[in-house]
Amino acid sequence: MQANDITRERLRRLAGTRPDGGKVLSLFLNLDPREFATAPARSSEIRSMLDRAARRVRDDESLTREERMALRADLERLQAEIADGGLDAKGAHGLAIFASGPADLFEVLKLSEPIEHDPVIADTPYIEPLSAIGPAERWCVLLVNRRIARLLCGADGALEEIELIEDDVRNRHDQGGWSQANYQRSIDKDAADHLRHTAEVAFARLKGALPAGILVGAPQELANDFESELHPYLRERLAGRLDIDVEHSTVDDVNRAAAPHIEQATRAKQDAALARLAEEFGAGTGRAASGLEDVLEALEEQRVETLLVDAGFEAEGAIERAIAQSADVHVLRDRPELASHGHIAAILRF
Repeated sequence: MQANDITRERLRRLAGTRPDGGKVLSLFLNLDPREFATAPARSSEIRSMLDRAARRVRDDESLTREERMALRADLERLQAEIADGGLDAKGAHGLAIFASGPADLFEVLKLSEPIEHDPVIADTPYIEPLSAIGPAERWCVLLVNRRIARLLCGADGALEEIELIEDDVRNRHDQGGWSQANYQRSIDKDAADHLRHTAEVAFARLKGALPAGILVGAPQELANDFESELHPYLRERLAGRLDIDVEHSTVDDVNRAAAPHIEQATRAKQDAALARLAEEFGAGTGRAASGLEDVLEALEEQRVETLLVDAGFEAEGAIERAIAQSADVHVLRDRPELASHGHIAAILRF
């Protein structure tokens, strides 16, 4: 599964990191499996990255003595924890590394795409390449039958099972008579209690960080009843149903089944944002900006509600500033709609 540690919260926190009396070292490691499939190849790329960073620290004449010493300490820690101590890069096609002793910052993010970029020394973490990849939205899948439920959550393609719920629900049998009818009603109540219990556990696990969307996999006769038991905050995030074996499907099976639904939902959000952008321009409301200059001006005035930018476009800090201002950000891939806007546009709050 392809890893992506980028989240809006993490980008917002990094964008606001400013060490007192020091600098931040930002490094990017290409782990494209087509180029660096073996351990020796990855080790060589890590050494090359650290060598380039050391030269940048040595040769940057703008650094004070204290800043240079702190950056050298950061490099020593990088050497110890990444080059010598081993590196967990499972599922990553790239890494972003941010280090600053004065800011008590040492963070390694797995990326779903490789990044080619020289080391950067600056007053804040250099997150522009991460912003261009885009935050990974957190999705969840609830699989439930009459006695077992499973909760899986994670970014697209990287769902992981985080909860297994098992309740003691008796099996049906075929004996007739009045006692059988009572027995069946008792079983049905047990199953209903299981659905309610599953919904309660799901809300307890998710209420602190609600997912972008929720998919449900359940037998057809249970799906409606289960969805009606979900808390309204979860119900409003329902995005479809999966036809999948609740108990025996592997995590990879669930990821494959969920992927088309997540892709469709992401596309629908982009379609809605693009439609609103066109509507605002068509109505001449003044609540839309087109092109980098106008978008940057709107960001300076903190007017941006939604930013749309083509993947790979050099946005000169627009994405980071939009995230820091809690704006929605859509990074579009293989879509032509923004070409006429210079590959970047925004819907404005006012």
